Amino acid sequence: MKRRIIRIDEAACNGCGMCAAACHEGAIEMVDGKARLTREDYCDGLGDCLPACPTGAITFEEREAPAYDHAAVMAAKAAKSAPLPCGCPGSMSRTIQRTDDGVVSAGEIPSQLRQWPVQIKLAPINAPYFQGCDLLIAADCTAYAYGAFHRDFIQGRVTLIGCPKLDEGDYSEKLTAILAQNEVRSVAVVRMEVPCCGGILRAVQTAVANSGRDIPLHCVVVGTDGSLR
Repeated sequence: MKRRIIRIDEAACNGCGMCAAACHEGAIEMVDGKARLTREDYCDGLGDCLPACPTGAITFEEREAPAYDHAAVMAAKAAKSAPLPCGCPGSMSRTIQRTDDGVVSAGEIPSQLRQWPVQIKLAPINAPYFQGCDLLIAADCTAYAYGAFHRDFIQGRVTLIGCPKLDEGDYSEKLTAILAQNEVRSVAVVRMEVPCCGGILRAVQTAVANSGRDIPLHCVVVGTDGSLR
């Protein structure tokens, strides 16, 4: 059938992910750092995603497309909120808590993540969430080594992660562009104590120096035992 449906200009998309968050039907997903309409039958053609896009990459078009399938959308939403086969919930983070009487219960832990994507390689250079932000740049292992990572580091910050040993190339050029082209208030670096993790700190130090901006920089080192140095 021919109907109104959204069109995403991949060249204009900066990968901020705001449209995917605004799409209540789940028709848009982030693929390789770009927004894509992955389920045409989930798109209702109302365009809640349009005002969320900061670059104007999303427009309407009239073309042949599958009919909007409301039942499929509802089923997909229900599947996301249902427990997984292992018994784990599908849409919330939980922690096991032991009470005074020895009873173990599960409590929700809200995510403190404020934006997507988080990988340095996939992050856009310009995005609204960078303006006036406190930026966290972390080695990806740190979130696994330090249990309170969301509470103590992600909360209140825009987060970028990477691994200087596994990723090819140097982060400093892209980070320089992000710092030079956005009003970043401060930068916090969280790295592991292992020697190879020093590369992420050096990249940030180089980026701050080359950005032409006076940006406060603070570094925290996480030990392999989960302690802070």
